[in-house]
Amino acid sequence: MNALRNRVQLIGNLGNDPEIVNMESGSKLAKFSIATNETYKNTKGEKVTDTQWHNVVAWGKTAEIVEKYLVKGNEVVIEGKLTSRSYETKEGEKRYVTEIKCNELLMLGK
Repeated sequence: MNALRNRVQLIGNLGNDPEIVNMESGSKLAKFSIATNETYKNTKGEKVTDTQWHNVVAWGKTAEIVEKYLVKGNEVVIEGKLTSRSYETKEGEKRYVTEIKCNELLMLGK
């Protein structure tokens, strides 16, 4: 059951081109967001689409694949774990970020 702890699997479309950061150590970091859509009918019978946005980070070889092949609009499957972190802005405000650390990536479509 430990394999199921903190595991996230999503299918969605990239909302922007990935941002690639080259680290001093030589490894790469890719940051991107994906949108997932859920469609349902409301009480009036109208079709409603609910879009959720998810921040994703990928490191190392996975980041290299993201850099080489992914662009805005691509449909992907990601698997990873949910992580949270905080940081302070220049104004001293504390901000919190929740993102998915991508371990596996599958490109769908063309």
